[in-house]
Amino acid sequence: MPASIARGPGVLRRQLMLTAACALLGGAALAQAPAPSATGDFPNKPIRMVVTFPPGGSADAVIRMLVPRLNEKLGQPVVVDNRPGAGGNVGLSLVAKAPADGYTLGLGAAGALAANVNLYPQMPFDPVKDFKPVAMVAATPFVIVGHPSTPARTLRELIALARAKPGMLSIGHGGNGTAMHLSAALFAQMADVKLVEVPYRGSGPAALDAIAGQIPLALVDLPASLQQIKAGKLVAFAVTSAQRVPMLPDVPTVAEAGLPGYDSTGWFGVVAPASTPAPIVTRLNAEINAALGDEQIKASIRNLGAEPAPASSEAFEAYIQSETKKWAKVIQAAHIRLD
Repeated sequence: MPASIARGPGVLRRQLMLTAACALLGGAALAQAPAPSATGDFPNKPIRMVVTFPPGGSADAVIRMLVPRLNEKLGQPVVVDNRPGAGGNVGLSLVAKAPADGYTLGLGAAGALAANVNLYPQMPFDPVKDFKPVAMVAATPFVIVGHPSTPARTLRELIALARAKPGMLSIGHGGNGTAMHLSAALFAQMADVKLVEVPYRGSGPAALDAIAGQIPLALVDLPASLQQIKAGKLVAFAVTSAQRVPMLPDVPTVAEAGLPGYDSTGWFGVVAPASTPAPIVTRLNAEINAALGDEQIKASIRNLGAEPAPASSEAFEAYIQSETKKWAKVIQAAHIRLD
């Protein structure tokens, strides 16, 4: 006979009640205990990196420099998927609609993340509501250059020349709505000059026409102009960033050369769908920043004319917000609109 029955029904009843109570307590404890993290094994499959630029450009090249390091540290391949078009809107619209699980990321730039919302009458996404900034990657300073025949050698002389001949000087840039276009508009506004803006399909063609003397001025990126500046085929008046660039240490910033407060660079960074879990964002941010801190990777990025710009997710988010406000004022004042 089982011992529990032998001890009598009262004892058994008390024992069953105690067992039930323990079960209830155990269930409550389990309910209160934190559930196993759904992100603890991230990543466990390949990560898609939607790059909003065509292959071969500086942003595409920079992210491909980071990929081998990210593959190693994350333990899963990061697959680059180039989706250019509409100033970055095509690629980032795919990211905005992707599951918020960290497996689809986007490499977007100042245009799509800060300027396009004020340039296009309709947007396929809301850059504030639809994305979670993950990590800033790099900044790309621009440079104001001119053909050697231009009768100015300093930015102050150039501004004086433009004021003396309003609407007579033309300046080429990398295309309507690009960061170079907006940088040229900001320069004209702050210098109080009237320039004829000439859009090109990229920085390279604008630089080539300046070298050939087809246009007197251009605002272009460093890869398109650096060697020509060093060869004396272009005059470098100023760089657009807040600090001088290592590749052109003798060229002043626009702020130093006559327009205090001027600061304009192209930049790009990684974003994820808005509700991506914080632990995943933190992990990705840490690995991207660590890769940007590698001395060999830093040197390679700088050789492309870009500057590594590691930052926290929060700092990147704040920067996007500040850039959006800044460019909204420039776009409104310049009456720039894209279809």
